[in-house]
Amino acid sequence: MLREVGNAAMCNQLAWTRRRASACIIHMYLPKSSAWPMRVGSCGPSMTPPPHGRLAVRGRHLTGLSHQQPVVLAGVSLFWSQWMGQFWDEATVAYFAKEWRAGLIRAAVGVHESSGYLFDPIAELAKLQRVVDAAVQHGLYCIIDWHDHHAEQHTDEACAFFAEAARRYSEVEHVIYEIFNEPLQVPWATIKRYAERVIAAIRKHDPSNLIIVGTPCWSQHVDEAAAAPLADTNVAYALHFYAGTHGAELRERAERAMAAGACLFASEWGTVEASGDGAVARASVDEWMRFLRQHRISHAAWAVSDKLEGASIFKQGTSAGVKMGAWNEQHLTESGKLVRDVVQSWADDT
Repeated sequence: MLREVGNAAMCNQLAWTRRRASACIIHMYLPKSSAWPMRVGSCGPSMTPPPHGRLAVRGRHLTGLSHQQPVVLAGVSLFWSQWMGQFWDEATVAYFAKEWRAGLIRAAVGVHESSGYLFDPIAELAKLQRVVDAAVQHGLYCIIDWHDHHAEQHTDEACAFFAEAARRYSEVEHVIYEIFNEPLQVPWATIKRYAERVIAAIRKHDPSNLIIVGTPCWSQHVDEAAAAPLADTNVAYALHFYAGTHGAELRERAERAMAAGACLFASEWGTVEASGDGAVARASVDEWMRFLRQHRISHAAWAVSDKLEGASIFKQGTSAGVKMGAWNEQHLTESGKLVRDVVQSWADDT
C-alpha cells in the first residue's frame, strides 16, 4: 500500500524503516513446489473464460487478444494477505464479480513486515490459491501481486515465487503478474535490474501473460521507467495514486510516460490520503477517473478490508459480524460506496 506523499521534493526527504527476517529465515522459506497447493487446471467446468482473453500490450494500451481491441479493466485490491486473510476466499471474489461487476481482483501477497510470505509461505500461498481459483471460476482477471516495498532485496525469493507461479498459470489467461508493488527511494536502474531477473524467471515458463512492474517512489515516477524501458514487450508500468494527496503533478508524470510509449496500469489507487486514512476526496477522485478514462488506464482500488481506516471498503467488524459475501449498502464505508460506483460505471461502459 502507498503510504507517503509522492512529489519529488518530499520523496527525497522520506525515511523508511522495516523489520526484516534474518538471512537464515529467508533462505529457509525460499518457495518450493511442495509449498504450493494443487495446481489450477487450464480448463474444466469451473472455469469462466475472461471477457477479453489473454491481455497484451499494443503501443501504450492493453489489448484483448480475443477481439484485438483496447481493454480497460476496473476492480479492487485485496489488503495485505497476512493481515486481512479472512477476505481471501471465493465468497469475496464472487461478491465483487456479481454485485460490483468488477473486471479484476488484485491479490496482494504480503511479503515482508513482521509476518507474511517470507515467514509462512504455506499459509500465504493457500490464500493466493483460493483467490486465483475463484477468479478463474468467476471470469475475473487476477493480479498476483508481490506486495513488497523492498523487493530489490528479495530478488532470489521473488524469482523462485514467480517461476513457480508462471509454471502453474502459463495456460490461464486470467493471470497477471505484478512483480514489485511499490519501490521506495530506489533508482529505476536498480528496479530494472531486479525486473529483468524476475521477468526472465517468468518467461521461462509463461511467454505470454501480462507483467506489471513497479516504478520509483511508491510507483509514481513512471516517467523515469518510460525513459529507459524494459525490453519485454508485454509489460505495463505501475502508477499508484491516492486522491487525497496526489493530483496534477503526478498526472503530468503519467502523461510524459505515455508520450514516451509506456503502457500504464493503476494497480493501486485510493479515495483518501496516501497514508490510507483521512476523508474521501471526491472531487479529486472525479478528476482522476476522467484522466483514467481519457487515457484508457486500467485500475484496482485499495482496499478490501474492514480495518478502521479511510481507504477500507468495509466498515470495521464486517468480516466478523456478517457472512462473507452477504454484504449490502450498510456494510460499506463512504470510500467503499464511491469505489463501488466507480467500478460499476466502468462495467456499464464496457
